[in-house]
Amino acid sequence: MSNANLNVINLSSESALATGYDNHPVAQINDHEVRISTMVDAYHWHCHPHSDECFLALEGGLFIDFDDRTVALPPGSLITVPRGVRHRTRPMGGRSVNLTFELAGAKSEMLNPPSV
Repeated sequence: MSNANLNVINLSSESALATGYDNHPVAQINDHEVRISTMVDAYHWHCHPHSDECFLALEGGLFIDFDDRTVALPPGSLITVPRGVRHRTRPMGGRSVNLTFELAGAKSEMLNPPSV
């Protein structure tokens, strides 16, 4: 068995240059991918009809808004949003960095904000 594809990914380097929204894959495991997301503003309301989405806050913390509540995700915290659930993410402070784990190629459906 060859270890030729063992690559160490430096997450600090992956997010260091992002000054606005950036979301890109950093690793793949089986049929899922790990993405690093840097954000300074709220992301739009959306859902993933065919994939759960797991968030791990790394820096700054993240708010995840749902139709009926908001969940605070401080650094070091993790939550899984089930497939099909409308949500949006936004930074707790000026900038947040998080990892997301989802089905590779998962589609996002843009949605209108919930009625208040």
